Amino acid sequence: MTPPASGTSSGPSGGASGGEPTARQVAGRRWRASRGVIGTILVLILVTIVIAALKPSGKPDDLDPTSASQGGTRALAETLRQHGTPVSVARNSEQAVQQATSTTVLVVTRPERLTRTDVDRLKRAGGDVLLVEPSRDLLDALAPGVQEAVPTFEAADQPDCTLPAAVMAGSVGFGEAQLYEAPPGATSCYKSDGLGRLVQIQTVGGRTVTVIGSADPLTNKNLADDGNAALAMNLAGARSSVVWLMPDLPTAGEGGDRSFMDLVPFGVKLFVLQSLVAVALLALWRSRRLGPVVAEALPVVVRSSETVEGRSRLYRAHRARDRAADALRAGARERLVPLLGLPRSAAQDPASAQEIVTAIAARTTHDEATINAALYGPEPGDDVQLVGLTDFLDDLERQVHDS
Repeated sequence: MTPPASGTSSGPSGGASGGEPTARQVAGRRWRASRGVIGTILVLILVTIVIAALKPSGKPDDLDPTSASQGGTRALAETLRQHGTPVSVARNSEQAVQQATSTTVLVVTRPERLTRTDVDRLKRAGGDVLLVEPSRDLLDALAPGVQEAVPTFEAADQPDCTLPAAVMAGSVGFGEAQLYEAPPGATSCYKSDGLGRLVQIQTVGGRTVTVIGSADPLTNKNLADDGNAALAMNLAGARSSVVWLMPDLPTAGEGGDRSFMDLVPFGVKLFVLQSLVAVALLALWRSRRLGPVVAEALPVVVRSSETVEGRSRLYRAHRARDRAADALRAGARERLVPLLGLPRSAAQDPASAQEIVTAIAARTTHDEATINAALYGPEPGDDVQLVGLTDFLDDLERQVHDS
């Protein structure tokens, strides 16, 4: 078989002026590709800032059992008294410790007003304790093992626990609530992803400490909703009396050494959390993107004989004698039809097979049957027959060319 004439092919031609992108064009493409995501992140940050700014801050009388405002808890205190559970109000930790006994439930609210000294003093109080939206210092001191997790806005339809106070209350409207990770042996209720809005533990001294991550069920505004009243009364009225700690604002010099996180408002924490998530998503998105393809003019010269040898080795490795024979026959017909004065389309047209065979027989020493078997016959049985077919096709081309 006569190998085709060697040729030269080349890759993309031209220098930098032939289409290679400039630094400005690359920067422009990157900006257009990323501006949508950057805009979305900026809008998210702006919305978070607005929400944090508009979120009402705690009023001075929020959770105050003597206040009739929406954020107060006078309705709960009066309901407890009507059911035979006296409620006394303590305005500082010292009064709370003095009033708390083994038969009381100490309700601790407004932890942002408590100093480290107040927290240490409350550890000595008697009776059970109900912590409403406690700080980390309060959790560490009075509810060891209970860990703050993440805040949530999801609704908690059912208690999903065996705590009698929660089971009797049923569905409770917590609103914005803090989730807690409960230690082994604790009871966790109203859970989301395994984290509870309400956690109750038994301390080493036999004290029952209940942690609730939202004050909404206790307030005048929400007490009548769902099972809020039942839950609030069952938790606060678990003993014969209630001592409600509503600390006054600390005076100068009483601030103590509170941690930085206790001083950060919830809205700021939420903003930082969302910003971190947005930055992580942006980093993940950009890390999976490759830069633009850089075109580089590189001439490529491959000898035609190397292509033929490469394809031959592939056919031999896979024993593809049928494909090799088809390629040889098709190439021979393509080269023969112009020499016979026939149109090139006839080379691959089965209807022109007899015409091609007759024309070749007239210009060579071979008969039509032998020529037909060579150009359109079956697959060679082995490599020897394939080599013989190659030699025969070369002989046909040579005779037709010389005739």
